[in-house]
Amino acid sequence: MKPYTALQNAIGHHKIDIPLQPPRAADTLINPLYCRKNPILSTLMVSTSYPADLRDWRGLFIRHLGDALARRDDLAVRLWAPPGQTHPNIEPVTNARESAWLSQLMQQGGIAHLLRNGGISRFTAPIKLLNFLRQAYSRNQDVDSYHINWLQNVLPLPNNGKPLLVTVLGTDMQLLKLPMMKSLLRNKFSQHPSAVCPNAEWMLDPLQEAFGSVAQIKFVPFGIDTAWFEMERKPQSSPLWIVVTRLTKAKLGSLFEWCEPLFRDQVRELHLFGPMQEQITVPDWVHYHGPASPEQLAKDWFCRAQGLITLSKHAEGRPQVMLEAMAAGLPILASRLPAHENIVFNGKTGWICDTAQDLASNLCQLESTEQNVCYGQAARHWAHEAIGTWDDCAARYNTIYREIS
Repeated sequence: MKPYTALQNAIGHHKIDIPLQPPRAADTLINPLYCRKNPILSTLMVSTSYPADLRDWRGLFIRHLGDALARRDDLAVRLWAPPGQTHPNIEPVTNARESAWLSQLMQQGGIAHLLRNGGISRFTAPIKLLNFLRQAYSRNQDVDSYHINWLQNVLPLPNNGKPLLVTVLGTDMQLLKLPMMKSLLRNKFSQHPSAVCPNAEWMLDPLQEAFGSVAQIKFVPFGIDTAWFEMERKPQSSPLWIVVTRLTKAKLGSLFEWCEPLFRDQVRELHLFGPMQEQITVPDWVHYHGPASPEQLAKDWFCRAQGLITLSKHAEGRPQVMLEAMAAGLPILASRLPAHENIVFNGKTGWICDTAQDLASNLCQLESTEQNVCYGQAARHWAHEAIGTWDDCAARYNTIYREIS
């Protein structure tokens, strides 16, 4: 590979070195977007989840990521995803038939939900998805690179040798347990200069073991919307705790069992937000609100809360709502999962709770105003320094695009 030159790109409070390949003479003739000082790379971003607008919680992180990539003047972004509002610089490439099917898929809870609970759809939906993706890839072979979210979306990719970046989330790790899946993916990665990018550090070792010989494995954390960092928090006098999750048995974990002795007398309140994706009976001492937009959570709830509770037993990647809560200055009480242990630091930003007794004692400690403020400030500081904004995230991905090009 030819020597790199360096471009200093200031993103918020960070400065990031972005390596750029020197232009080739042919590039300036073939690609009218090519600029000698700052070559513009075109990328096809693929996602099976996308929000209708900023009030929609479903796949909102993909919207934020796409917008941040589109704000860069050295990228041209095409998007294949369910229908929704996009940044004006993004070129949607999903046709009408694909959009209609993807919209229906979103209403049904997404491809991962169908694979777990979809009856006959667990067999028909993946076939339909792969067929649509194959057609989309065929229509967009002139891009410089691919940015594909979720491993299964790599399978129909043409073997054209174009650079490939794959975002890996927690649900992808379950996919790898399917027969032949690792072999199929290894074959695809071997046909492209590839970077496999989990959004949580705990996934690095298993991904390195599975694909390290055919792809770069790089941890790339998602960003956080700036509004969370700017939120002013004023916890109310009567303790109020927040849970934001999809309602499934695995996602709720021990929540109702462990929290009942602490909340049933209503001296303190537990407010639960999220879509009902399984038939769950919510106890009457829980204030259940259904799904809520980030704007509602920030404006009406996070600003008044003592903190966020999550007792999930689900295969989490790195829960975005936890990062947003920390950016907003909320301490976290969480179950012991690799995804939680990477961001909740005992006695600093919150507590990992192994038992109901742990939850009770740590909850009481964080209801002290002094302790709550101290933990909340530490959580916000960590989120700011370790994660940063979506523009910081876009810069991290842009660096990798150019490294593998």
